[in-house]
Amino acid sequence: MPAENTNTRAWRIYGRRQLARAYTPPIPERLGWTPWEGIGPGAEVLGDVTGRRVLDIGSGAGHHAVHLAQAHGARVTGIELSPTQHERAVSAHADVDGVGFVQADVTEYLDGAEPFDAAYAIGTLAFIDPHRSLPALRDGLRPDAPLILSLLHTDLHGRGPSTEVTPREQMILLRDDPPLPTQMWVLTPQLWGDLLTECGFRVEAIDLLPHPDESATVIQQLIRARRLPDQPARVCWPTSQHPSAGARGRRRRSNPAQ
Repeated sequence: MPAENTNTRAWRIYGRRQLARAYTPPIPERLGWTPWEGIGPGAEVLGDVTGRRVLDIGSGAGHHAVHLAQAHGARVTGIELSPTQHERAVSAHADVDGVGFVQADVTEYLDGAEPFDAAYAIGTLAFIDPHRSLPALRDGLRPDAPLILSLLHTDLHGRGPSTEVTPREQMILLRDDPPLPTQMWVLTPQLWGDLLTECGFRVEAIDLLPHPDESATVIQQLIRARRLPDQPARVCWPTSQHPSAGARGRRRRSNPAQ
């Protein structure tokens, strides 16, 4: 089964399980980029989003989008591929001012959408082939718009990121239910930075955010990038034409974390 099809199935099952539990995550008091409270920055990394159109990529149950609208005055569109995850968001937050939820593939949605002023993904972009997602995001953002990405760096088993643009199996864990296998693009900061640069973004910083328990191995990456003005067409390859992407020697980011 192709990697993204595996992920679509997994998130549909995950959403169905959470609907059966009638579980709705609380609206956070601050935007968090990791599963752990108080680790890393908050919404300030997006800049002033008051009145601006912001895209929440893989919005899940919608609680982050609602926080950004209510606490920061943004006009947020939550885009979610999983119909069951989308159902969770709509059933809980359909009447919230400043928030709208769309069930669609993000690359297809952006193809016909008005460009956004900012976009972010909290742990979700790694489930989409970057050769497909990054060109769509570049075209779906206004020049100078921020793109903030929270991504897995080192997993529960201590496996660090890959130097090749290939997915690998990772599990979604849920209490009292079997784990759900997914395919994730868990890449080095250098490789994410190179891919973003090729697609017309300027990478401003990449930070590593470790688990608050020093005995835990999990580390998240936080990437802060910005969409540049129009670049020559060569900078962003479509998936079907992208050359083999292995370990790369060049570096285009402000933080040397790997």
